Amino acid sequence: MAAVVLAATRFLRCSGSWGRTRLRFGPPAHRRFSSGGAYPSIPLSSPLPGVPKPVFATVDGQEKFETKVTTLDNGLRVASQNKFGQFCTVGILINSGSRYEAKYLSGIAHFLEKLAFSSTARFDSKDEILLTLEKHGGICDCQTSRDTTMYAVSADSKGLDTVVGLLADVVLQPRLTDEEVEMTRMAVQFELEDLNMRPDPEPLLTEMIHEAAYRENTVGLHRFCPAENVAKMSREVLHSYLRNYYTPDRMVLAGVGVEHEHLVECARKYLLGVQPAWGSVEAVDVDRSVAQYTGGIAKVERDMSSISLGPTPIPELTHIMVGLESCSFLEDDFIPFAVLNMMMGGGGSFSAGGPGKGMFSRLYLNVLNRHHWMYNATSYHHSYEDTGLLCIHASADPRQVREMVEIITKEFILMGGTVDAVELERAKTQLTSMLMMNLESRPVIFEDVGRQVLATRSRKLPHELCSLIRNVKPEDVKRVASKMLRGKPAVAALGDLTDLPTYEHIQTALSSKDGRLPRTYRLFR
Repeated sequence: MAAVVLAATRFLRCSGSWGRTRLRFGPPAHRRFSSGGAYPSIPLSSPLPGVPKPVFATVDGQEKFETKVTTLDNGLRVASQNKFGQFCTVGILINSGSRYEAKYLSGIAHFLEKLAFSSTARFDSKDEILLTLEKHGGICDCQTSRDTTMYAVSADSKGLDTVVGLLADVVLQPRLTDEEVEMTRMAVQFELEDLNMRPDPEPLLTEMIHEAAYRENTVGLHRFCPAENVAKMSREVLHSYLRNYYTPDRMVLAGVGVEHEHLVECARKYLLGVQPAWGSVEAVDVDRSVAQYTGGIAKVERDMSSISLGPTPIPELTHIMVGLESCSFLEDDFIPFAVLNMMMGGGGSFSAGGPGKGMFSRLYLNVLNRHHWMYNATSYHHSYEDTGLLCIHASADPRQVREMVEIITKEFILMGGTVDAVELERAKTQLTSMLMMNLESRPVIFEDVGRQVLATRSRKLPHELCSLIRNVKPEDVKRVASKMLRGKPAVAALGDLTDLPTYEHIQTALSSKDGRLPRTYRLFR
């Protein structure tokens, strides 16, 4: 008790101004600067008098924002983008993927993705690679798609030389030991099992719609390794593929947050004149096939009733995806298709809402808000260097599959109708907003730089893309939609398909004026 009294006495004897203010009688004192009363007549858009003028970082000309590209003697391209900050993202993008596996075992690209950053000529194990990156605060990742393989590292910019050397070793000098291949077989097998068990079937449906749209060619080939091919993968099989597709002329070394000259210097040091582990530098047999859109249907009958058990299980659903051929990302119509996809929007039947969530897109207003039994309706746009696919994915109770398909076909038909000026402006604004927000992330800038330089040897800057988006007119959207509707549909269906309309009926509905399915008559009900 004595200690408390002593502490209180010391507090009251405090000679500071704050202590004296607390002991005054009368109304409490207020800080003038917190009330805003000092400058009542100055609007918030004008600077306050007496406040020092802020000094911002300046950029000398537009060239500071441009992506610099240098091509080495062996054909490898080096691309970089300036960005302030201590860390950088650097990686190697390769023009390879599942679309090039027509003459090989299907699933090689998927297998190589799982084998990435394993032991190499310089590093004895994956752990050694990770420890080397940790010294520079780095992380690594590898991703494959149908047409691109990407090895990437984010680390401190000071470790650029180490990072480029490590990437070169990982891409060109992998050991592919028997033990690593066996471990990868197990990882791939587990992923395939997980793919068939997960409640969200979107990856599986995307695989199926590509298979239906491009029957047995290019982007229609399996992205995931088929279960029957897992045991057949070996070092020899992988080397035969790497020999043709991991060549310098099919690669881009991209970096964000690095000096271009330093990146080029590192590329010459580690990627020029290097003999890869498979021996040959020159490609022997490269598949240059152009995607052939065929249309068609891919169906998987499956019991979805127990896919998600628990206290709040997901109800049994049938999933349908309907798609039509759009265009390649190299064509001028790519931007109108991107705006159309944003205009369709959609999502799940439940959303927290809020700005930018697409609650005023067509699939929300016309489908999810009107048909409470629809569990999901979402638009997707997949685009490649020689083709594209615009799809709508929908989910509902198996007993309402026919009605669900008709709703989708009607929405496709409406794409070729009148485009409201307000909804178009909203879609353009949302697309621009998403583009600019995504490009605030360094890894996203890296991927954008790498993919564009890999496909076109140059890069369109964000302000150029925003200008193209702003210039899209209602007639542009109507034109590309009408052109798309003249093609054959691709259909993917998963679940209980008892009431699924025939492919011919879906095709007829998409060729009609109102999108209605033909009437069916049954003798017995």
